Amino acid sequence: PLGIKLRDIIYEIGGGILKGGQFKAVQTGGPSGGCLPASMLDSPVDYETLTAAGSIMGSGGMIVMDENTCVVDIARYFLSFVQAESCGKCVPCRVGTRQMFTILEGITKGEGRPDDMEQLERLANTVKSGSLCGLGQTSPNPVLTTIRYFRGEYEEHINHKRCPALVCKALISFYIVPDKCAGCMICLRSCPVEAISGGKRLIHVIDQGKCIACGTCLEVCPERFSAVVKVSGEKIEVPEKPMPVVT
Repeated sequence: PLGIKLRDIIYEIGGGILKGGQFKAVQTGGPSGGCLPASMLDSPVDYETLTAAGSIMGSGGMIVMDENTCVVDIARYFLSFVQAESCGKCVPCRVGTRQMFTILEGITKGEGRPDDMEQLERLANTVKSGSLCGLGQTSPNPVLTTIRYFRGEYEEHINHKRCPALVCKALISFYIVPDKCAGCMICLRSCPVEAISGGKRLIHVIDQGKCIACGTCLEVCPERFSAVVKVSGEKIEVPEKPMPVVT
């Protein structure tokens, strides 16, 4: 029924966050909906409340995101969908959504500039007020709400070239922790670009110049070792070349 709380839908009806994850945001109403933070979980689901929060009722659908979701990447993803769906009749929607997408893509690639958020907000408000149909008028919602509620995450991307959620490939690195590596060669054999060097009973080393941040090494590393780590904005001290495993 209208007026039911977001918390009740997500945790009681939906069963909560998968695998014991931490709630981060919920997008309501489809690709043009806004992303609402944990502080709004007790908000009622109705037209007026969602509109005031920067979102929409839309189709009634919801997408729930955990702490492993990057809101900048999410805004980029949904804007790419809306931009592709634009009929192109009016300039604000046709050009504005493309410009916003370009800026967001640059931020996720570590090419963000200090004035990007201001530019995004200005473009978003222009698209919102100047578009002829509902698609264009609501398309900036993911951008405006993620900036409104998760501004700090944008600042991390732009100012520190860091993705807190460890999602944006251009901003993350994979390392093999020397004192955890057993030299089993599983990650070495699995790397699709041969970026890992080493041998049996030798501490493996990832060549950061070759690594494409696909995450295969992290996936295949045996849990009993957990030698591969994923970081953003920091470096791990590792040997320059493979060396014997210390037992």
